[in-house]
Amino acid sequence: MLILAAVFTTSCSISNGERTCGLPLNYNIFCFYYNWYGNEGFDNKLVHWAHPVLPESAGLIDSGYIFGENNNIASNFFPFLGLYSNNDPQIIRKHMEMVSKARIGVLAITWWGEADTFGAKNIPLLLEEAAKRGIKVCFHIEPFPGRTVQTIRNAIQHIIDTYGSHPAFYKKEGRPLFFIYDSYLIPVREWASLLSPEGSLTIRGTAYDAMMIGLWVNEGEEAFFTESCFDGVYTYFASAGFTYGSTPENWAYLQKWAENNGKIFIPSVGPGYIDTRIRPWNVTTIRNRREGEYYDRMFQQAIESGAAYLSITSFNEWHEGTQIEPAIPMECTEFKYLDYGNLENDCYLRKTAFWIQCFENKR
Repeated sequence: MLILAAVFTTSCSISNGERTCGLPLNYNIFCFYYNWYGNEGFDNKLVHWAHPVLPESAGLIDSGYIFGENNNIASNFFPFLGLYSNNDPQIIRKHMEMVSKARIGVLAITWWGEADTFGAKNIPLLLEEAAKRGIKVCFHIEPFPGRTVQTIRNAIQHIIDTYGSHPAFYKKEGRPLFFIYDSYLIPVREWASLLSPEGSLTIRGTAYDAMMIGLWVNEGEEAFFTESCFDGVYTYFASAGFTYGSTPENWAYLQKWAENNGKIFIPSVGPGYIDTRIRPWNVTTIRNRREGEYYDRMFQQAIESGAAYLSITSFNEWHEGTQIEPAIPMECTEFKYLDYGNLENDCYLRKTAFWIQCFENKR
């Protein structure tokens, strides 16, 4: 950490990590944002703060349930803003203020298909509040029920038709960008039908053409991404070493491969990982925050890879403990929550602004 400390004080024009007046947002920085939270005040029920305890193997029954009552929530950390709703305009304004403070230019919001009416309800509010601060919004297309290349094409068309004219809707050189989570679930040939210019369902050269970013998981996926005609790849997972793609030591190679194949590489960094409140069996994936050192190192490795774009996992995925959103100490009858230790509760916002400045200085 001596090297990191030296960089912190000498290489970047940010004092103690605080964003100085006039520094713009960086639109090459994406941050994954989850708009799925609800509370009794706005939604008549707790949404996602209450959550099943998941079984280790798919297909088994849930192992229990966290009801969200009396500050007992489905997270190892407790949010500074409490059990909020993404339908609360005051919360969204505060979130956009935090995102702006961190100098993040683009939020990638989780999208679970048109049937997810709860998520769709607050997208107009997110766009409006984002626009007020110059923040852009793109979409992270999840494995929604019935996801195929045809339904993904339908989703792209729906999203562009519904939100594409909004000033906060992210476009790069006129094209939207979509992250596709678990892209490996669909075979190469089917992706090519959507993403190659000659494909039977192609979006290329149409009003729905977009930058399509697939998830690189395992070693040896070069052929998958060249033959499927994705525009680029991202790594998502904040748990370093969890996958080949999320192993920072592989990022220089992935960046070089992307350059050589006309694609973009977007490594994903995060402050740590812990999801044992909803996956109590998943202890091997835990990555301790180490008073911010974990985030510092992962961000530094992403910058050193030479990537032109970076992504952050996450702003507020509280279930998996990857949030950079402020957290506070809290204890309930059932659980004592983790917190940010000796650091201020907004420390990860300030660290993000600092590392974005370093990213800009490196380019």
